[in-house]
Amino acid sequence: MCPDTSEDSDLTSSEVRVKLVDINELKGHERTDEVRLKALKDEIESDGILKKPIVVDEKTRVILDGHHRLEALRLLGCSKIPVYFVNYMSEKIGVKSMNKDLEITKPKVVEAALKGRPFPPKSTWHYITFSKIIRHISHIQRRVDIPLKDLKKRKPKPETQT
Repeated sequence: MCPDTSEDSDLTSSEVRVKLVDINELKGHERTDEVRLKALKDEIESDGILKKPIVVDEKTRVILDGHHRLEALRLLGCSKIPVYFVNYMSEKIGVKSMNKDLEITKPKVVEAALKGRPFPPKSTWHYITFSKIIRHISHIQRRVDIPLKDLKKRKPKPETQT
């Protein structure tokens, strides 16, 4: 189920909002924390499912929320991840720096990802504004509960001889 974005039509950019995407198409703007990554990997592996999609800018394929989920899936041998695509340049999406030593803007987030120079872990806090209320961007992520087996690389079927 997708959130109601009827009054926020510029927030999402496609009719089908959650899509399975090849992990290698996505670009991170933050590094991950090894302790948090291991804990999340173990949790996902134990659950056997990925509970929520990640949030990605449709135009640039830059990850806004979900770096640890993506890397955990990569470690688990997955090639796909559910993605909730948004229009990052929407005025309803913003970013704050979680590091007093870093000035972070949307263009700097995109540049960090596209140039392969990610920020330290948890440097950014992406948010959305609904009717003047600011919420973390994870507010738009709804549970998808996709089994890990559906996200793993498919083994090619053996050729049959005739």
